[in-house]
Amino acid sequence: MSALKEVEPVLERLKGVLPLSLYRELVAKLSKEEMGREKALEVIYETLKLYVKALIDAGEAIGIVTAQSIGEPSTQMILRSFHFAGLREFSMALGLPRMIEIVDARRRPATPLMYVYLDEEHSKSREKAEEVAKRIQSVTLETLARSVDVDYLTFSIVVELDPEQLRYRDISTKQLEKVLAKVRGKGLEVEFDGNVVVFRLDTSDPVKLRKIRDKLLQTRISGIKNVRKTVVRQDEGTGEWYIITEGSNLEAVLQIEGVDPTRTYSNDLHEVAEVLGIEAARTLIANELKKVLDEQGLDVDMRHMFLVADAMTWTGRVRQIGRHGVAGKKESPLARAAFEVTVKNLVDAATKGESEVFKGVFENIIAGRYIPVGTGMVRILMEL
Repeated sequence: MSALKEVEPVLERLKGVLPLSLYRELVAKLSKEEMGREKALEVIYETLKLYVKALIDAGEAIGIVTAQSIGEPSTQMILRSFHFAGLREFSMALGLPRMIEIVDARRRPATPLMYVYLDEEHSKSREKAEEVAKRIQSVTLETLARSVDVDYLTFSIVVELDPEQLRYRDISTKQLEKVLAKVRGKGLEVEFDGNVVVFRLDTSDPVKLRKIRDKLLQTRISGIKNVRKTVVRQDEGTGEWYIITEGSNLEAVLQIEGVDPTRTYSNDLHEVAEVLGIEAARTLIANELKKVLDEQGLDVDMRHMFLVADAMTWTGRVRQIGRHGVAGKKESPLARAAFEVTVKNLVDAATKGESEVFKGVFENIIAGRYIPVGTGMVRILMEL
């Protein structure tokens, strides 16, 4: 029997106190676990204590505290642009370079990665996981070729296929013929002779011949576009198998059979926002910032990460923290002028006839007024 009945009066009183999400989480925990009244009350007390501890006082300068809490440890980071993060197969940006990528909301990360988690059937076996990985990894004609020769006398390109690669990638000759049949036309003919593919062209230009050769070798035979490499890894904690990919195509990978769409994600902020929505991008920003700091052995409260993520995503799209994003889009013209580009912002504000309402911190400091933080929020009215 769950402890819900025992502590129902207490839960009713907490319904209007705790946030709805936290209240539901508490109820779910009490309904699942077998516990007596005393243990249930202890769980409720610990939850309430954590919630009260997490609250901030009215007027506290949480933005400044967040900036200091993240900025100071960031200066202690090892300034190494690229190194191996336990993955010998990938060279990936970590530390300060990765943090800059996140807060600058770069359109494409230096090393796009996807963490592909699998369903229950495929995550228990390495063989099953490798089957999914083979369906994900992009296989080009170059991958399947043992040798490639350009014949300048007959103006043809001869590709000898590697039978071992075909067998390993589980690609049949018929499948290959079907894909390469699409490249026929426009002065290009394709002939098959066992494991040899001959491309005949109607051009006599050697430069054009080499360009066509390079283009043909990059023809995708199977797999997902932009995914150059896949590595199967095992989680040490849970023992389940998952896949890390070099290259990202989140929308396509979520449609692969065996992939768990509820946990799979990319390290590309804009792709996650486009495919999964802005809330998913917000969570990704906070988690990626936390991961960067944790890898450097720096302990920063998660709430600071979420404050940064909120600032970057509250408009419904991912914006950088800079003059082209959060700082440059503030309502206050004086606050915008205080960040990097002063004259341009003042001229633009004057041209548009903007008004300054002095609600923020920067504009009040510039004007020599009390800032609306801490005791500066208090207004006393006196009757004389």
